[in-house]
Amino acid sequence: MIAERRAAWPWFDHTVRAAGRFQQQRGDYYAAGITYFTVLALFPLLMVAFSIAGFIFAGNPDLLSTVQQDVADKFQGDTGKQINDLIKQAIGARTSVGIIGLLGALYAGLGWMANLRAALTEQWDQKHEPAGMVKQKLGDLVALAGLGLALVVSLGLSAISSGAVGRKLLALVNLDEAPGVFIVLKIVSIALALLASWAVFVWVIARLPREPVTFASAMRAALLAAIVFEIFKQFASFYLKQVTSSPAGATFGPIIGIMVFSFFTARIILFATAWAATAAENLALVNVEPPAPAVITPRVEVRSGPSFAGAMALFVAGIAAALGLSGMRRKR
Repeated sequence: MIAERRAAWPWFDHTVRAAGRFQQQRGDYYAAGITYFTVLALFPLLMVAFSIAGFIFAGNPDLLSTVQQDVADKFQGDTGKQINDLIKQAIGARTSVGIIGLLGALYAGLGWMANLRAALTEQWDQKHEPAGMVKQKLGDLVALAGLGLALVVSLGLSAISSGAVGRKLLALVNLDEAPGVFIVLKIVSIALALLASWAVFVWVIARLPREPVTFASAMRAALLAAIVFEIFKQFASFYLKQVTSSPAGATFGPIIGIMVFSFFTARIILFATAWAATAAENLALVNVEPPAPAVITPRVEVRSGPSFAGAMALFVAGIAAALGLSGMRRKR
């Protein structure tokens, strides 16, 4: 039944090949590793964010006073005082916190990139010579910088596609009151979000594996990943709204949401990579290893005496000869 469907529907056959490659090359295992390094990298990134906020507050005393007043108004008594004391401590330690955060983010980012590149290379099932540690880390650093640039482009497109920015742009050109303009804005927002995700996924699938891959199939796979990713984002936003509505959810929901979001995003990327790797044009370029040379080993058996069967044959022959000689003597 499945064989008939695969023969009749090329897209189904391609999907089955991609799923088989994903499972064979341990896609879920690598997705879990990517998730681990993603969560690990959040803590030094938060330190960097706190350091940046500290420098901003240190350079803007009026902004700091406004924030402290807001904290005191929202958190009465000792709680507000403790929060303001933490803000002052963060401002005082902004330099050291920033340096430690940058070093930690660099270490975690390189580990994340190394795991991601290994996972993508596994899906292509490429055989490559491992480079030296220094060369490999420099390559990972360049790849991390390139991915960061792609993310900046993606975030810029996503910001343009957001509702608030879109309304402001429409207001600037006096089109915010035009009939049906928000429907058009929603369609444009979705299109820009898809374009942003597609740009990042093209870079990830085509340029991050440790061996060169075909760019055309990576573009098609990235489009598939972008569509699935946008659908998944809608479900993820609905999940976070439901989870954070309770006190326990507000405490543990964000970190669980980050882990789930990272894991499924990694799975989407790796499956799209497997889909690109199992395209017909890429399978035709796979190098088939020649069979191992045949080894002919002659088998020589050396025996010091007759075997059991041979001994029995000789014994029977001896009896027959003795009986024959005995009969001949009697006839004489």
